[in-house]
Amino acid sequence: LLVFAGCAKQADAPAADGQTSDVLIGISMPTHSDESWLRHCEFTKDFLRELGYTKFDEQWAEDVPATQVNQIENMITKGAKVLVVASVDGGALTEVLAKAAKQGVKVIAYDRLLMNTPDVDCYVTFDNTKVGEAEAKYIIEKLGLDTGAEGPFNLEIFCGSPDDNNSYYFYDGAIALLQPYIDEGKIVVKSGQFGIEQCGIQNWDGAVAQTRMDNLITAYYSDGSTLDAVLVPYDGLSIGVISSLKNAGYGTADRPLPIVTGQDAEVASVKSIIAGEQAQTVWKDFRKPAEICAQMVDALVKGTEIPVNDTTTYDNGVKVVPAYLCEVDNIDASNYMKLFESGFYDKADDTWAGIVE
Repeated sequence: LLVFAGCAKQADAPAADGQTSDVLIGISMPTHSDESWLRHCEFTKDFLRELGYTKFDEQWAEDVPATQVNQIENMITKGAKVLVVASVDGGALTEVLAKAAKQGVKVIAYDRLLMNTPDVDCYVTFDNTKVGEAEAKYIIEKLGLDTGAEGPFNLEIFCGSPDDNNSYYFYDGAIALLQPYIDEGKIVVKSGQFGIEQCGIQNWDGAVAQTRMDNLITAYYSDGSTLDAVLVPYDGLSIGVISSLKNAGYGTADRPLPIVTGQDAEVASVKSIIAGEQAQTVWKDFRKPAEICAQMVDALVKGTEIPVNDTTTYDNGVKVVPAYLCEVDNIDASNYMKLFESGFYDKADDTWAGIVE
């Protein structure tokens, strides 16, 4: 089990010991179309089963906020005692969470912070600022800026979905490290586009990212100048960005692909890294928050201490939500076997046939 650095206040309304199998747990997820959410959900249920929980109401909103509201309302009606909510839009659930609170239902924000509500008990996620920092550090290192390279190097920036609070942490973590080099002129963002408003990709849509990259190349790089790096916060966007770059002639010996970052170590991106295309991904071992989430559920059901290790960072506009932040790791062509050695992926699976020995 993971070691807890601290605990939130004791949960209310404990259930009797030995009755966990009768407790209904609502699990509200954003979309089936993202493989990372599928794994988050399955790992969470696995850890809950180890603690004796067997009744789940699992719902998928397919990136429609109104659908998620309706699904959560149904979970409350069915008698869910705890809701695990990975939100589509972190600010769109205030009213339905108030209904949950009136019924005594406890709420865990999973991976995405629930905004503008007092009715969230705790939050489990990765250290989102460190995700952005990891991506920026990788770019800085590979461009040689940390060892005296002067550049200038051309960089473009992509951000996550504006309705996902994590997007802001990813961006802030990265830009804090890149900004000094931008100020010195060693990194140049030719488009002049910064921040979530200009660089955000709604719903983390890879096709939208590909179109934006097409437009950036046409508008700012058709003069023959070379793009050296693209800060991309998530693998699903990275694949779209790389497709655009390859269509524009990158990916050859004469014109290699720029450094393209990512996050989540998704299958397509790991394969891309092995093939020498995507440069890096931030590996978030989904088993870690899933285990913590299961223990949060258990604490809320039984009235014991809720595991947290951060009580200051995540202000949702109404309250600072007690959180547990899990660590992240960089993966690139030099160390991708970590994913297999750790059991995160199984190299014997047909998915990796002919790719990983």
